[in-house]
Amino acid sequence: MKLTPLVAATAAALTLLGASGASALDLVQAYRLAQANDSQLASARSQLATVRARADGAAAALRPTLGSSASIQRQSYMPDPGTDRNFGPMSLGLQLSFPLFRLQNVEALEQSRLQVSAGEVQLELATQDLILRVAQAYFDLLGSQDNLATIQAQKRAITEQLAAARRNFEVGTATITDQQEAQARFDLATAQELAAQNDVEVKRAALGTLIGRPVGDIHVLRKGVTLQGPQPAVESNWTAAARDQNYTVQQQRIGSEVARREVERQRAAGRFTVDLVGSLALQRNSSASTIGVNATVASAGIQIAQPLYTGGGIDARVREAVAAFDKTRSDLETAQRQAELAARQSFYVVNSGLGQVRALEAAERSSQLALDSNLLGYQVGVRINIDVLNAQQQLFTTQRDLARARYETILNGLRLKTTSGSLKETDLTQVNTLLIQAPPAARKP
Repeated sequence: MKLTPLVAATAAALTLLGASGASALDLVQAYRLAQANDSQLASARSQLATVRARADGAAAALRPTLGSSASIQRQSYMPDPGTDRNFGPMSLGLQLSFPLFRLQNVEALEQSRLQVSAGEVQLELATQDLILRVAQAYFDLLGSQDNLATIQAQKRAITEQLAAARRNFEVGTATITDQQEAQARFDLATAQELAAQNDVEVKRAALGTLIGRPVGDIHVLRKGVTLQGPQPAVESNWTAAARDQNYTVQQQRIGSEVARREVERQRAAGRFTVDLVGSLALQRNSSASTIGVNATVASAGIQIAQPLYTGGGIDARVREAVAAFDKTRSDLETAQRQAELAARQSFYVVNSGLGQVRALEAAERSSQLALDSNLLGYQVGVRINIDVLNAQQQLFTTQRDLARARYETILNGLRLKTTSGSLKETDLTQVNTLLIQAPPAARKP
């Protein structure tokens, strides 16, 4: 029996394994498209613009205000019966107010500036989240394509085995069992292929929704790529950075400072205020006795106001603000602990993933040797059809699992950086160097 077609089919299947569509779209391009399309990132930008405008409004409360007024009236004066004198008094005025001492406004301005900082942190958090979502969707599609390629590779090999089993049965060198086993595996592979094709389209649509356009072929992970461990390689460095630099921690820290300022603002409501006030008025025909008389009236002075009794409202609001401040301090500590735990877990997961990748690389080499031995044994008659099919399936499954382990390790490396607030587009660029355009023959298995 000639085994050349079987060996050729196996080699072709192995070539296809792990390959997905070639593309003009790589990971960085997908991210940049998502930047222009993502509604969550757009919402964070709008929120930042909102708090910046609010800060400008708070600053305005500490600046002078100038107002104007004008009035024209029509009056009638009858000194004697049968006589009627009409005149129209007119006045023009300017009013100036300049706050010299208003602690409430000062605290409100500082709060608004802190809220701008919080908005900037929120934008960074949304950007970081978008990086993760794009990377997750991208590698989900790659993993789905790998799964489809694995099933199609198995199906190709099973097809050749089924054909060989039929020929051997016809000439009497094999039993019907070999043919039936190959047929059963072929039918199962066909069903799995349909499900895998559907999953690829679902993952492709998910990435397309994120970037705002249909997705064709995408770049794939280079074969035999070597993944690097976390840098720095010391767990305590990551936990310390997470406790201080994590974006959620930064938001809680700013929120706590805003709450502290709110306590001071409410206390300032019971203190005196000092304003510089002035006015300038031009008056004409102000009364019947001064018809035709013009007057210019100017005034300037210092206005001091002090609330004496507010029914306990100020004290109540101060107590409320103090309680809210205490809550934010507790929330800050909770956020720091959670960030520290997330950094520790991510650090361990990345290192565990690297160990799993190395183990699967060794398993891939062993599975390849096992397949080669079974093919040779089948040729000389010491192995049967089912042995070769099992060896092929083991190799294909190992290669698929190895690719998935690499994807997850890369993603977990990105997640680790989010815990310390250090994930940037440059990190995606580094991951992008691990990707290549798939060869044309491997684009559509």
